[in-house]
Amino acid sequence: MLHDQYVMERYKEGLTGKGTQTASPKFDFKKPVFKTSNVLDLTPISELNTEHPARDYLERRKIEDLNLFYYCPKFKDWTNRQKKTFDTLRQDSARIIIPLRDKDGTMFGFQGRSLAPKAKIRYITIMLDDSMPKVYGLDRVDPIKEVYVTEGPFDSHFIDNAIAMCGSDVNLGSYDYRFVYTYDNEPRSRQIVDKIASTIKAGHKVVIFPKSIKEKDLNDMALAGHDVQSLVESNTYSGLEATLKLNEWKRV
Repeated sequence: MLHDQYVMERYKEGLTGKGTQTASPKFDFKKPVFKTSNVLDLTPISELNTEHPARDYLERRKIEDLNLFYYCPKFKDWTNRQKKTFDTLRQDSARIIIPLRDKDGTMFGFQGRSLAPKAKIRYITIMLDDSMPKVYGLDRVDPIKEVYVTEGPFDSHFIDNAIAMCGSDVNLGSYDYRFVYTYDNEPRSRQIVDKIASTIKAGHKVVIFPKSIKEKDLNDMALAGHDVQSLVESNTYSGLEATLKLNEWKRV
């Protein structure tokens, strides 16, 4: 529209046609940048009635910070409104939304946790900003203190100052934090054992649980009545000591 008005003005002033010297206009409009809203158009779990399946699930898992999670009745439909992801909305279902936020609170991605007991895919991770790591809880930690790293968002709520990896390809190398890695308690898993070994080799602290602990993750340990914070702090190792503990713990 601006261009059409400009051409008309030039025509009226006799500045168009053969022999005119007036330079053609240059339009340099900056590409718009759309900011992600930090307010989700979904209902926080804390506002659902106590009998709602989403709230019931989290409360049975002893998750207390219900206001940090949201209920999404149609996950695929809602996700496509944030970022075109699914080609079809068939078999759409409800999920709990777990926002991934940066240190300033801006949401750069989210996970959807299925409420179906026999769901083939329990967690679906959607990244709105692919330059960010698939990490939950960056907005909840104090970088000056040691930062615990767990394998799931819910696990991170059972120890102080913790984040969670939301994928196997997470790289935390860009963060100058003092990490303590808390992997799942699965001594018969070759993948877990290899992860712990490589983390020790990289110079990080790791948590290796005593043989008396049978539960797989921090959430299950809390449900079993363990003092998870004390358990993690008293079983943190590094260097040669960590390697020795790993060799005692592993079953592969």
